[in-house]
Amino acid sequence: MVLAKEELTHIYQGLIYNFLYNNDINSIHILLNLYDFEIHMTNLYPKYHCIKEVKKRIKRTLFPRSNRQLVSNNVSMLIHEDVDRLELTLYLIGYKDGYYEKRWVNPLEDIAINYYSLEGLYGRKFLFHYNTSSKEIQKIMREINHEIDVREEDTNRINDFVSKYCEKVVKKKIHNLNSYIDKQLTIEYTNKNLNIKEEETMLSAKELNRIYNTILKTVKKNMLSVYKEAYWFGINDRVLNRYS
Repeated sequence: MVLAKEELTHIYQGLIYNFLYNNDINSIHILLNLYDFEIHMTNLYPKYHCIKEVKKRIKRTLFPRSNRQLVSNNVSMLIHEDVDRLELTLYLIGYKDGYYEKRWVNPLEDIAINYYSLEGLYGRKFLFHYNTSSKEIQKIMREINHEIDVREEDTNRINDFVSKYCEKVVKKKIHNLNSYIDKQLTIEYTNKNLNIKEEETMLSAKELNRIYNTILKTVKKNMLSVYKEAYWFGINDRVLNRYS
């Protein structure tokens, strides 16, 4: 049985690698099917917000360049699929980790029984996935997030996962960003003439490094939030699956 679990883990890791680094869509479909067979996933809702935050941060980083919006847009187009793949992967990892975390599943079930009643849990689609207004739920969420933060400080698991991916996939694209930037034209009016000229859009090596470091920092922060949200959904779904 232990060997079977180890073999399954190896398969999962291979599928994740192919999806992330080789953009193999078949691998993520196989992974989702395996996860669904193993834990009956029901509520998977990644939001794909990270790339939007990356765009905003790059625009701020490049101030006062006149074409910072253009650069930000080009970066987004260049890496948004890479960032989205990473976000989906971290979401799935977080969901599965939460699903198997009995330390929090059992206490949440106790809260759910008191809140909805035992009979009220049967057939529910959502538990406290979005309904997080009660003080009791907010308290347990703070405790869960704190535990994740402490564990991450000790292991750097998510940080290292994101850093390795960005180093291998994103960094080289950013360092070659000048090859991808669209030309930007400006119009100048004088008393008699209309002049159209091409703005200088080339980025220096220093600026490229700043852009990459901004991306890395932003992605790390956002992926930890993605992991936490999925972790919470996994815990909730584990409780619901006991009454399905």
